[in-house]
Amino acid sequence: MAQIVLVSGASVAIHKACDLASKLTQDGHKVRAILTRSAVKLVSPQLFEALTSEPAYTDEFGATRRTAMDHIDLAKWGQCFVVAPCTADLIAKFALGLADDLATTTALALPTSVPRLLCPAMNPGMLAAPPVRRHLETLQGDGWSVLSPDEGRMACGDEGQGRLPEPQKIAAWIEKSLARR
Repeated sequence: MAQIVLVSGASVAIHKACDLASKLTQDGHKVRAILTRSAVKLVSPQLFEALTSEPAYTDEFGATRRTAMDHIDLAKWGQCFVVAPCTADLIAKFALGLADDLATTTALALPTSVPRLLCPAMNPGMLAAPPVRRHLETLQGDGWSVLSPDEGRMACGDEGQGRLPEPQKIAAWIEKSLARR
């Protein structure tokens, strides 16, 4: 089984990331979660720790830091890097190579052999915005895999493409990516 780094951005779909972490753990994988600063306002890192029996990370600095260089340690530990839900903000940061938090510095430190998987989740208008489309194309050109969002009713009431796929679908996609390695 694999060691998976699961990054969760601030999206109402973060509840599915909790389910995904639990499912992957039940399937025998080790999962360490990184929650963005904004994601922590929606869900506690302790929930991910309880679901995975592994540490959850929120910041490179301060009291939550586990080692001198968490981003390097996580990049070396992970055999798969999954971002679910992936927000427009994270998409832009990854595409531009910005490194201003633990999620982005870890992504930059990953060995090139590690599969990088994005699961965008956002309002259909945001997903269709030209900058988001350009950044997704850039990431795919850089070797990232992108799981297209599902269609349906969004939390804001809009309809369209932008829903985070169900955890079982994401887990199956992760398994396929790991098998190709």
